[in-house]
Amino acid sequence: MTKAGLKDYRLGWVGTGRMGYAMASRLLKSGCDVTVCNRTRAKAEPLAKAGATIADSPADLADRDIVFTMVSGPDDLIEVVTGSKGVLSRSAAPKLLVDCSSVSTEASAAVREQAAARGVAMLAAPVSGNAKVVKAGLLSVVASGPEAQFKMAEPYLALLGRGVSYVGEGELARMVKICHNILLGVVTQSLAEITVLAEKGGVPRHAFLDFINKSVMGSLFTRYKSPAFVNLDWTPTFTPYLLRKDLDLGLEAGRNLGVPQPLTALTREIVQSMIGNGYQDSDFGALLELEAKAAGLELKSENKMIDDGLSGKS
Repeated sequence: MTKAGLKDYRLGWVGTGRMGYAMASRLLKSGCDVTVCNRTRAKAEPLAKAGATIADSPADLADRDIVFTMVSGPDDLIEVVTGSKGVLSRSAAPKLLVDCSSVSTEASAAVREQAAARGVAMLAAPVSGNAKVVKAGLLSVVASGPEAQFKMAEPYLALLGRGVSYVGEGELARMVKICHNILLGVVTQSLAEITVLAEKGGVPRHAFLDFINKSVMGSLFTRYKSPAFVNLDWTPTFTPYLLRKDLDLGLEAGRNLGVPQPLTALTREIVQSMIGNGYQDSDFGALLELEAKAAGLELKSENKMIDDGLSGKS
């Protein structure tokens, strides 16, 4: 579908936090017709300069063809879709809802059921990445729901990053996202442990991570986390509270399905310890500092310019 063709559907967007703002911006830059709303209107208003129409409430998006939601949690999703001023609160309704939030399968299924009662299809389409990843055009999206409606939304989801993976019907995308975030936590804890081990053995963090990133074990994630590890910048991209929530969801799923997860359980308790040690508002990458304290190592910023693998991409 061409950029001109993308204007065929009128889009609505609910939620302009760090991620939602960056994602809506990409649709606008591609020439899409987007009406945006956010609980705090002032956070959405700057998008007007990029061509967005600003709505006062989700209810004002009822005449849109496709409405995307990117909100903080399950209660917010239920409210913006089915609440008294939600997308489904008027006689008119969109053709399709696409939720990109990270919420439980239960909350997603509840919203899907109420949408279906109004004749509205829904896709679960959670994402992998942060606002900087979105800006670099490297966001990953996983989607589940009716395949015909996925085809309808696919060109727009593709604009958000580097690809969309369709995994089937219902809430399967939620399971994929939970599994993804388990890996996020376990890998970050492992990276913290080996980085502290290397530094306590005399290797500078920047040199160690440079090697890891050039090896077969390096990844987009280890590269874009390296500047924070080297310079101890814990500006939040994903908080320990949010990581703990996803680890808890994963452990619950494991119990229900009979899948043992010893590494996940241990990582969950380490993240809990992180919160108890005062890292509530830090980035989860501060697991490095918690590990260093346990090892009796005092970390200092190395003040190095580190390539995060995202610079110059769009």
